Amino acid sequence: MPAMAVVGSGGGLVGGGKLTGQVLICSIIAALGGLMFGYDIGISGGVTSMDDFLIKFFPGVYEKKHRAKQNNYCKFNDQYLQLFTSSLYLAAIVASLVASMFCKRLGRRPTMQAASVFFLVGAIINAAAMDLAMLIIGRLLLGAGVGFGNQAVPLFISEIAPANYRGGLNICFQLLITVGILIANVINYGTSRMHPNGWRVSLGGAAVPAIALLIGSLAIVETPTSLIERGKLDEGRRALKKIRGTDNIDAEYEEILQATEMAKKEDSSFKTLMKRSSRPQLICGTILQIFQQFTGINVIMFYAPVLFQTMGFGSDASLLSAVVMGLVNVVSTSVAIFTVDRFGRKVLLVEAAIQMLVAQSAMGITLAIQLKSTNEIPKGYALFVVFLVCFFVAGFAWSWGPLGWLIPSEIFPLETRNAGFFFAVGMNMLCTFLIAQVFLTMLCTMRSATFFFFSAWIIVMGSFAAVMLPETKGIPIDEMNERVWKKHWFWKRHFDHEDDNQKVRI
Repeated sequence: MPAMAVVGSGGGLVGGGKLTGQVLICSIIAALGGLMFGYDIGISGGVTSMDDFLIKFFPGVYEKKHRAKQNNYCKFNDQYLQLFTSSLYLAAIVASLVASMFCKRLGRRPTMQAASVFFLVGAIINAAAMDLAMLIIGRLLLGAGVGFGNQAVPLFISEIAPANYRGGLNICFQLLITVGILIANVINYGTSRMHPNGWRVSLGGAAVPAIALLIGSLAIVETPTSLIERGKLDEGRRALKKIRGTDNIDAEYEEILQATEMAKKEDSSFKTLMKRSSRPQLICGTILQIFQQFTGINVIMFYAPVLFQTMGFGSDASLLSAVVMGLVNVVSTSVAIFTVDRFGRKVLLVEAAIQMLVAQSAMGITLAIQLKSTNEIPKGYALFVVFLVCFFVAGFAWSWGPLGWLIPSEIFPLETRNAGFFFAVGMNMLCTFLIAQVFLTMLCTMRSATFFFFSAWIIVMGSFAAVMLPETKGIPIDEMNERVWKKHWFWKRHFDHEDDNQKVRI
């Protein structure tokens, strides 16, 4: 059997790579951060459709919801109700900045532990909330947990995974997001019958994945890259031996050491990120986050029960429809785990853009024709819209959902990795905040045209993925510049000045 050369601080193995049990266990435990995030996404939409919750915190919305002649598209239009959902993401933006520095100075594992503590405290406060202010404080703490978790987990997985398994392992994070959404939808379906405090059980349930991550994080190793970056060379070597399952790690260890030495020469990762040669990664990493949110996915995830009630489904039926959608989400994300490292990133992104465009356009046309201001959409058409939602979710789940997190985590060199991924996470949280804060108002004013708004975005993002985004499948993360960006037809021009400087020095 021929020997395989080992390179890259991301566990890149040029000739292939062994997937050890230690890597698999560490990746799954780290991905529990996705379970926290997903649970919150799923739980908030269901809770905001519960009458007991609305009566206590949003009585005006409750009255509009049950008013006989109320406009279908405006039943839930309330800025404070939207703030309940969106405040989490506002906090996550600030938390992501703090977490990027926390990650660099203290490591990926402590950052995940901090995320679980923030999330746990926020869940307890939400479950015990007596007024709107207490509810929002809990949401802000949950947001801090999301910001810390989303900053640390994808980086952690990318740094310990062999290059040829990196895509599938990183998608474990997105898979557990979808599992969290599904669990939340099932819990909401059950707690909607627990009057008057079922909503407290739903919100308090967020403590469970937080505790699981906190306990699990005690059993995983810090990434060798993080240890070596912080000067803990012997610990880094031991960690590398443990995750690779072999003592033959000298080549990879030297590669990580070389990458960290180069990173130390830079004054600041944020300052380095502003250089011309860092623009391709920064642009692609952040614009993918904008595109991911402007697919309209979080409109459906946050407000699925609300959306289904708008279409005439009863409360129980709308929650059950959300469960079906969540199940589709989980199954489709599982598909991505087995396809992303075989077919590559670009194929999945472009195919899914076409699929989502068809679904969004068909939803918009159906609602424009069938759902007027005060009528109920015929049952057959309502079921067709549910099918379209599931068709849309399936496309997103095996493409823009997981790859929106995977690609930014693997394209930045070590010297800009924490700062670059902060911009990616921060942009994701900002766009999620904007969508969550304005969607119900958009639905009220734009009505079915809301779906055409997102369709236009999908055309733009599909075109970008096809033409501007390079393929990163199987490339060790410390070789991205040489093997990906410097060979791309457009982005290579950002490195021309570097080659000229090298010629002058020679």
